[in-house]
Amino acid sequence: MGFFITFEGIEGCGKSTQVKLLAALLKEAGTPCVVTREPGGTKIGAKIREILLNPDNTGMAPEAELLLYAADRAQHVKETIKPALDSGRVVICDRFTDATMAYQGSGRGLDMALIRELNRIASLGITPDLTLLLDCPAETGIERALDRNSRNGNAKDDRFEREAMAFHQKVRDGYLAIAKE
Repeated sequence: MGFFITFEGIEGCGKSTQVKLLAALLKEAGTPCVVTREPGGTKIGAKIREILLNPDNTGMAPEAELLLYAADRAQHVKETIKPALDSGRVVICDRFTDATMAYQGSGRGLDMALIRELNRIASLGITPDLTLLLDCPAETGIERALDRNSRNGNAKDDRFEREAMAFHQKVRDGYLAIAKE
């Protein structure tokens, strides 16, 4: 069995940067690893990601959002994560089940027990061996995310980056509560 590492945190906290750095370090050490993300770690997941992040989808019901994340995760685990772990590789994932608890649970106010059950089903019961939470103030994270979009030539911010600061603070608070568990 391989080793499963997840990076969690709000928008702009540095997850993607740290994922790349760890992957480079492991590669240099000769450790086979798979780098992936949620949503969008598979071909089907990429389509789901487009729907979830599209700023034109502002009217998306929180329950629909939750189910789309669960669908993405189910495909991702079956197609990418489980096979890599079964073959003994290290899997580094930019977001996983804690993100759903923080964003859809704490941020959107959906039922945590329901989210836990959907996460259990979609993940086939697979849990990370190590989760690293990167924390920064919500204002700092959003500022970094918007700056990154500007540097990368993204004319539109994603649907989550357009949320009110109060939403991002709830998400951060959710992550911090999970870290205390």
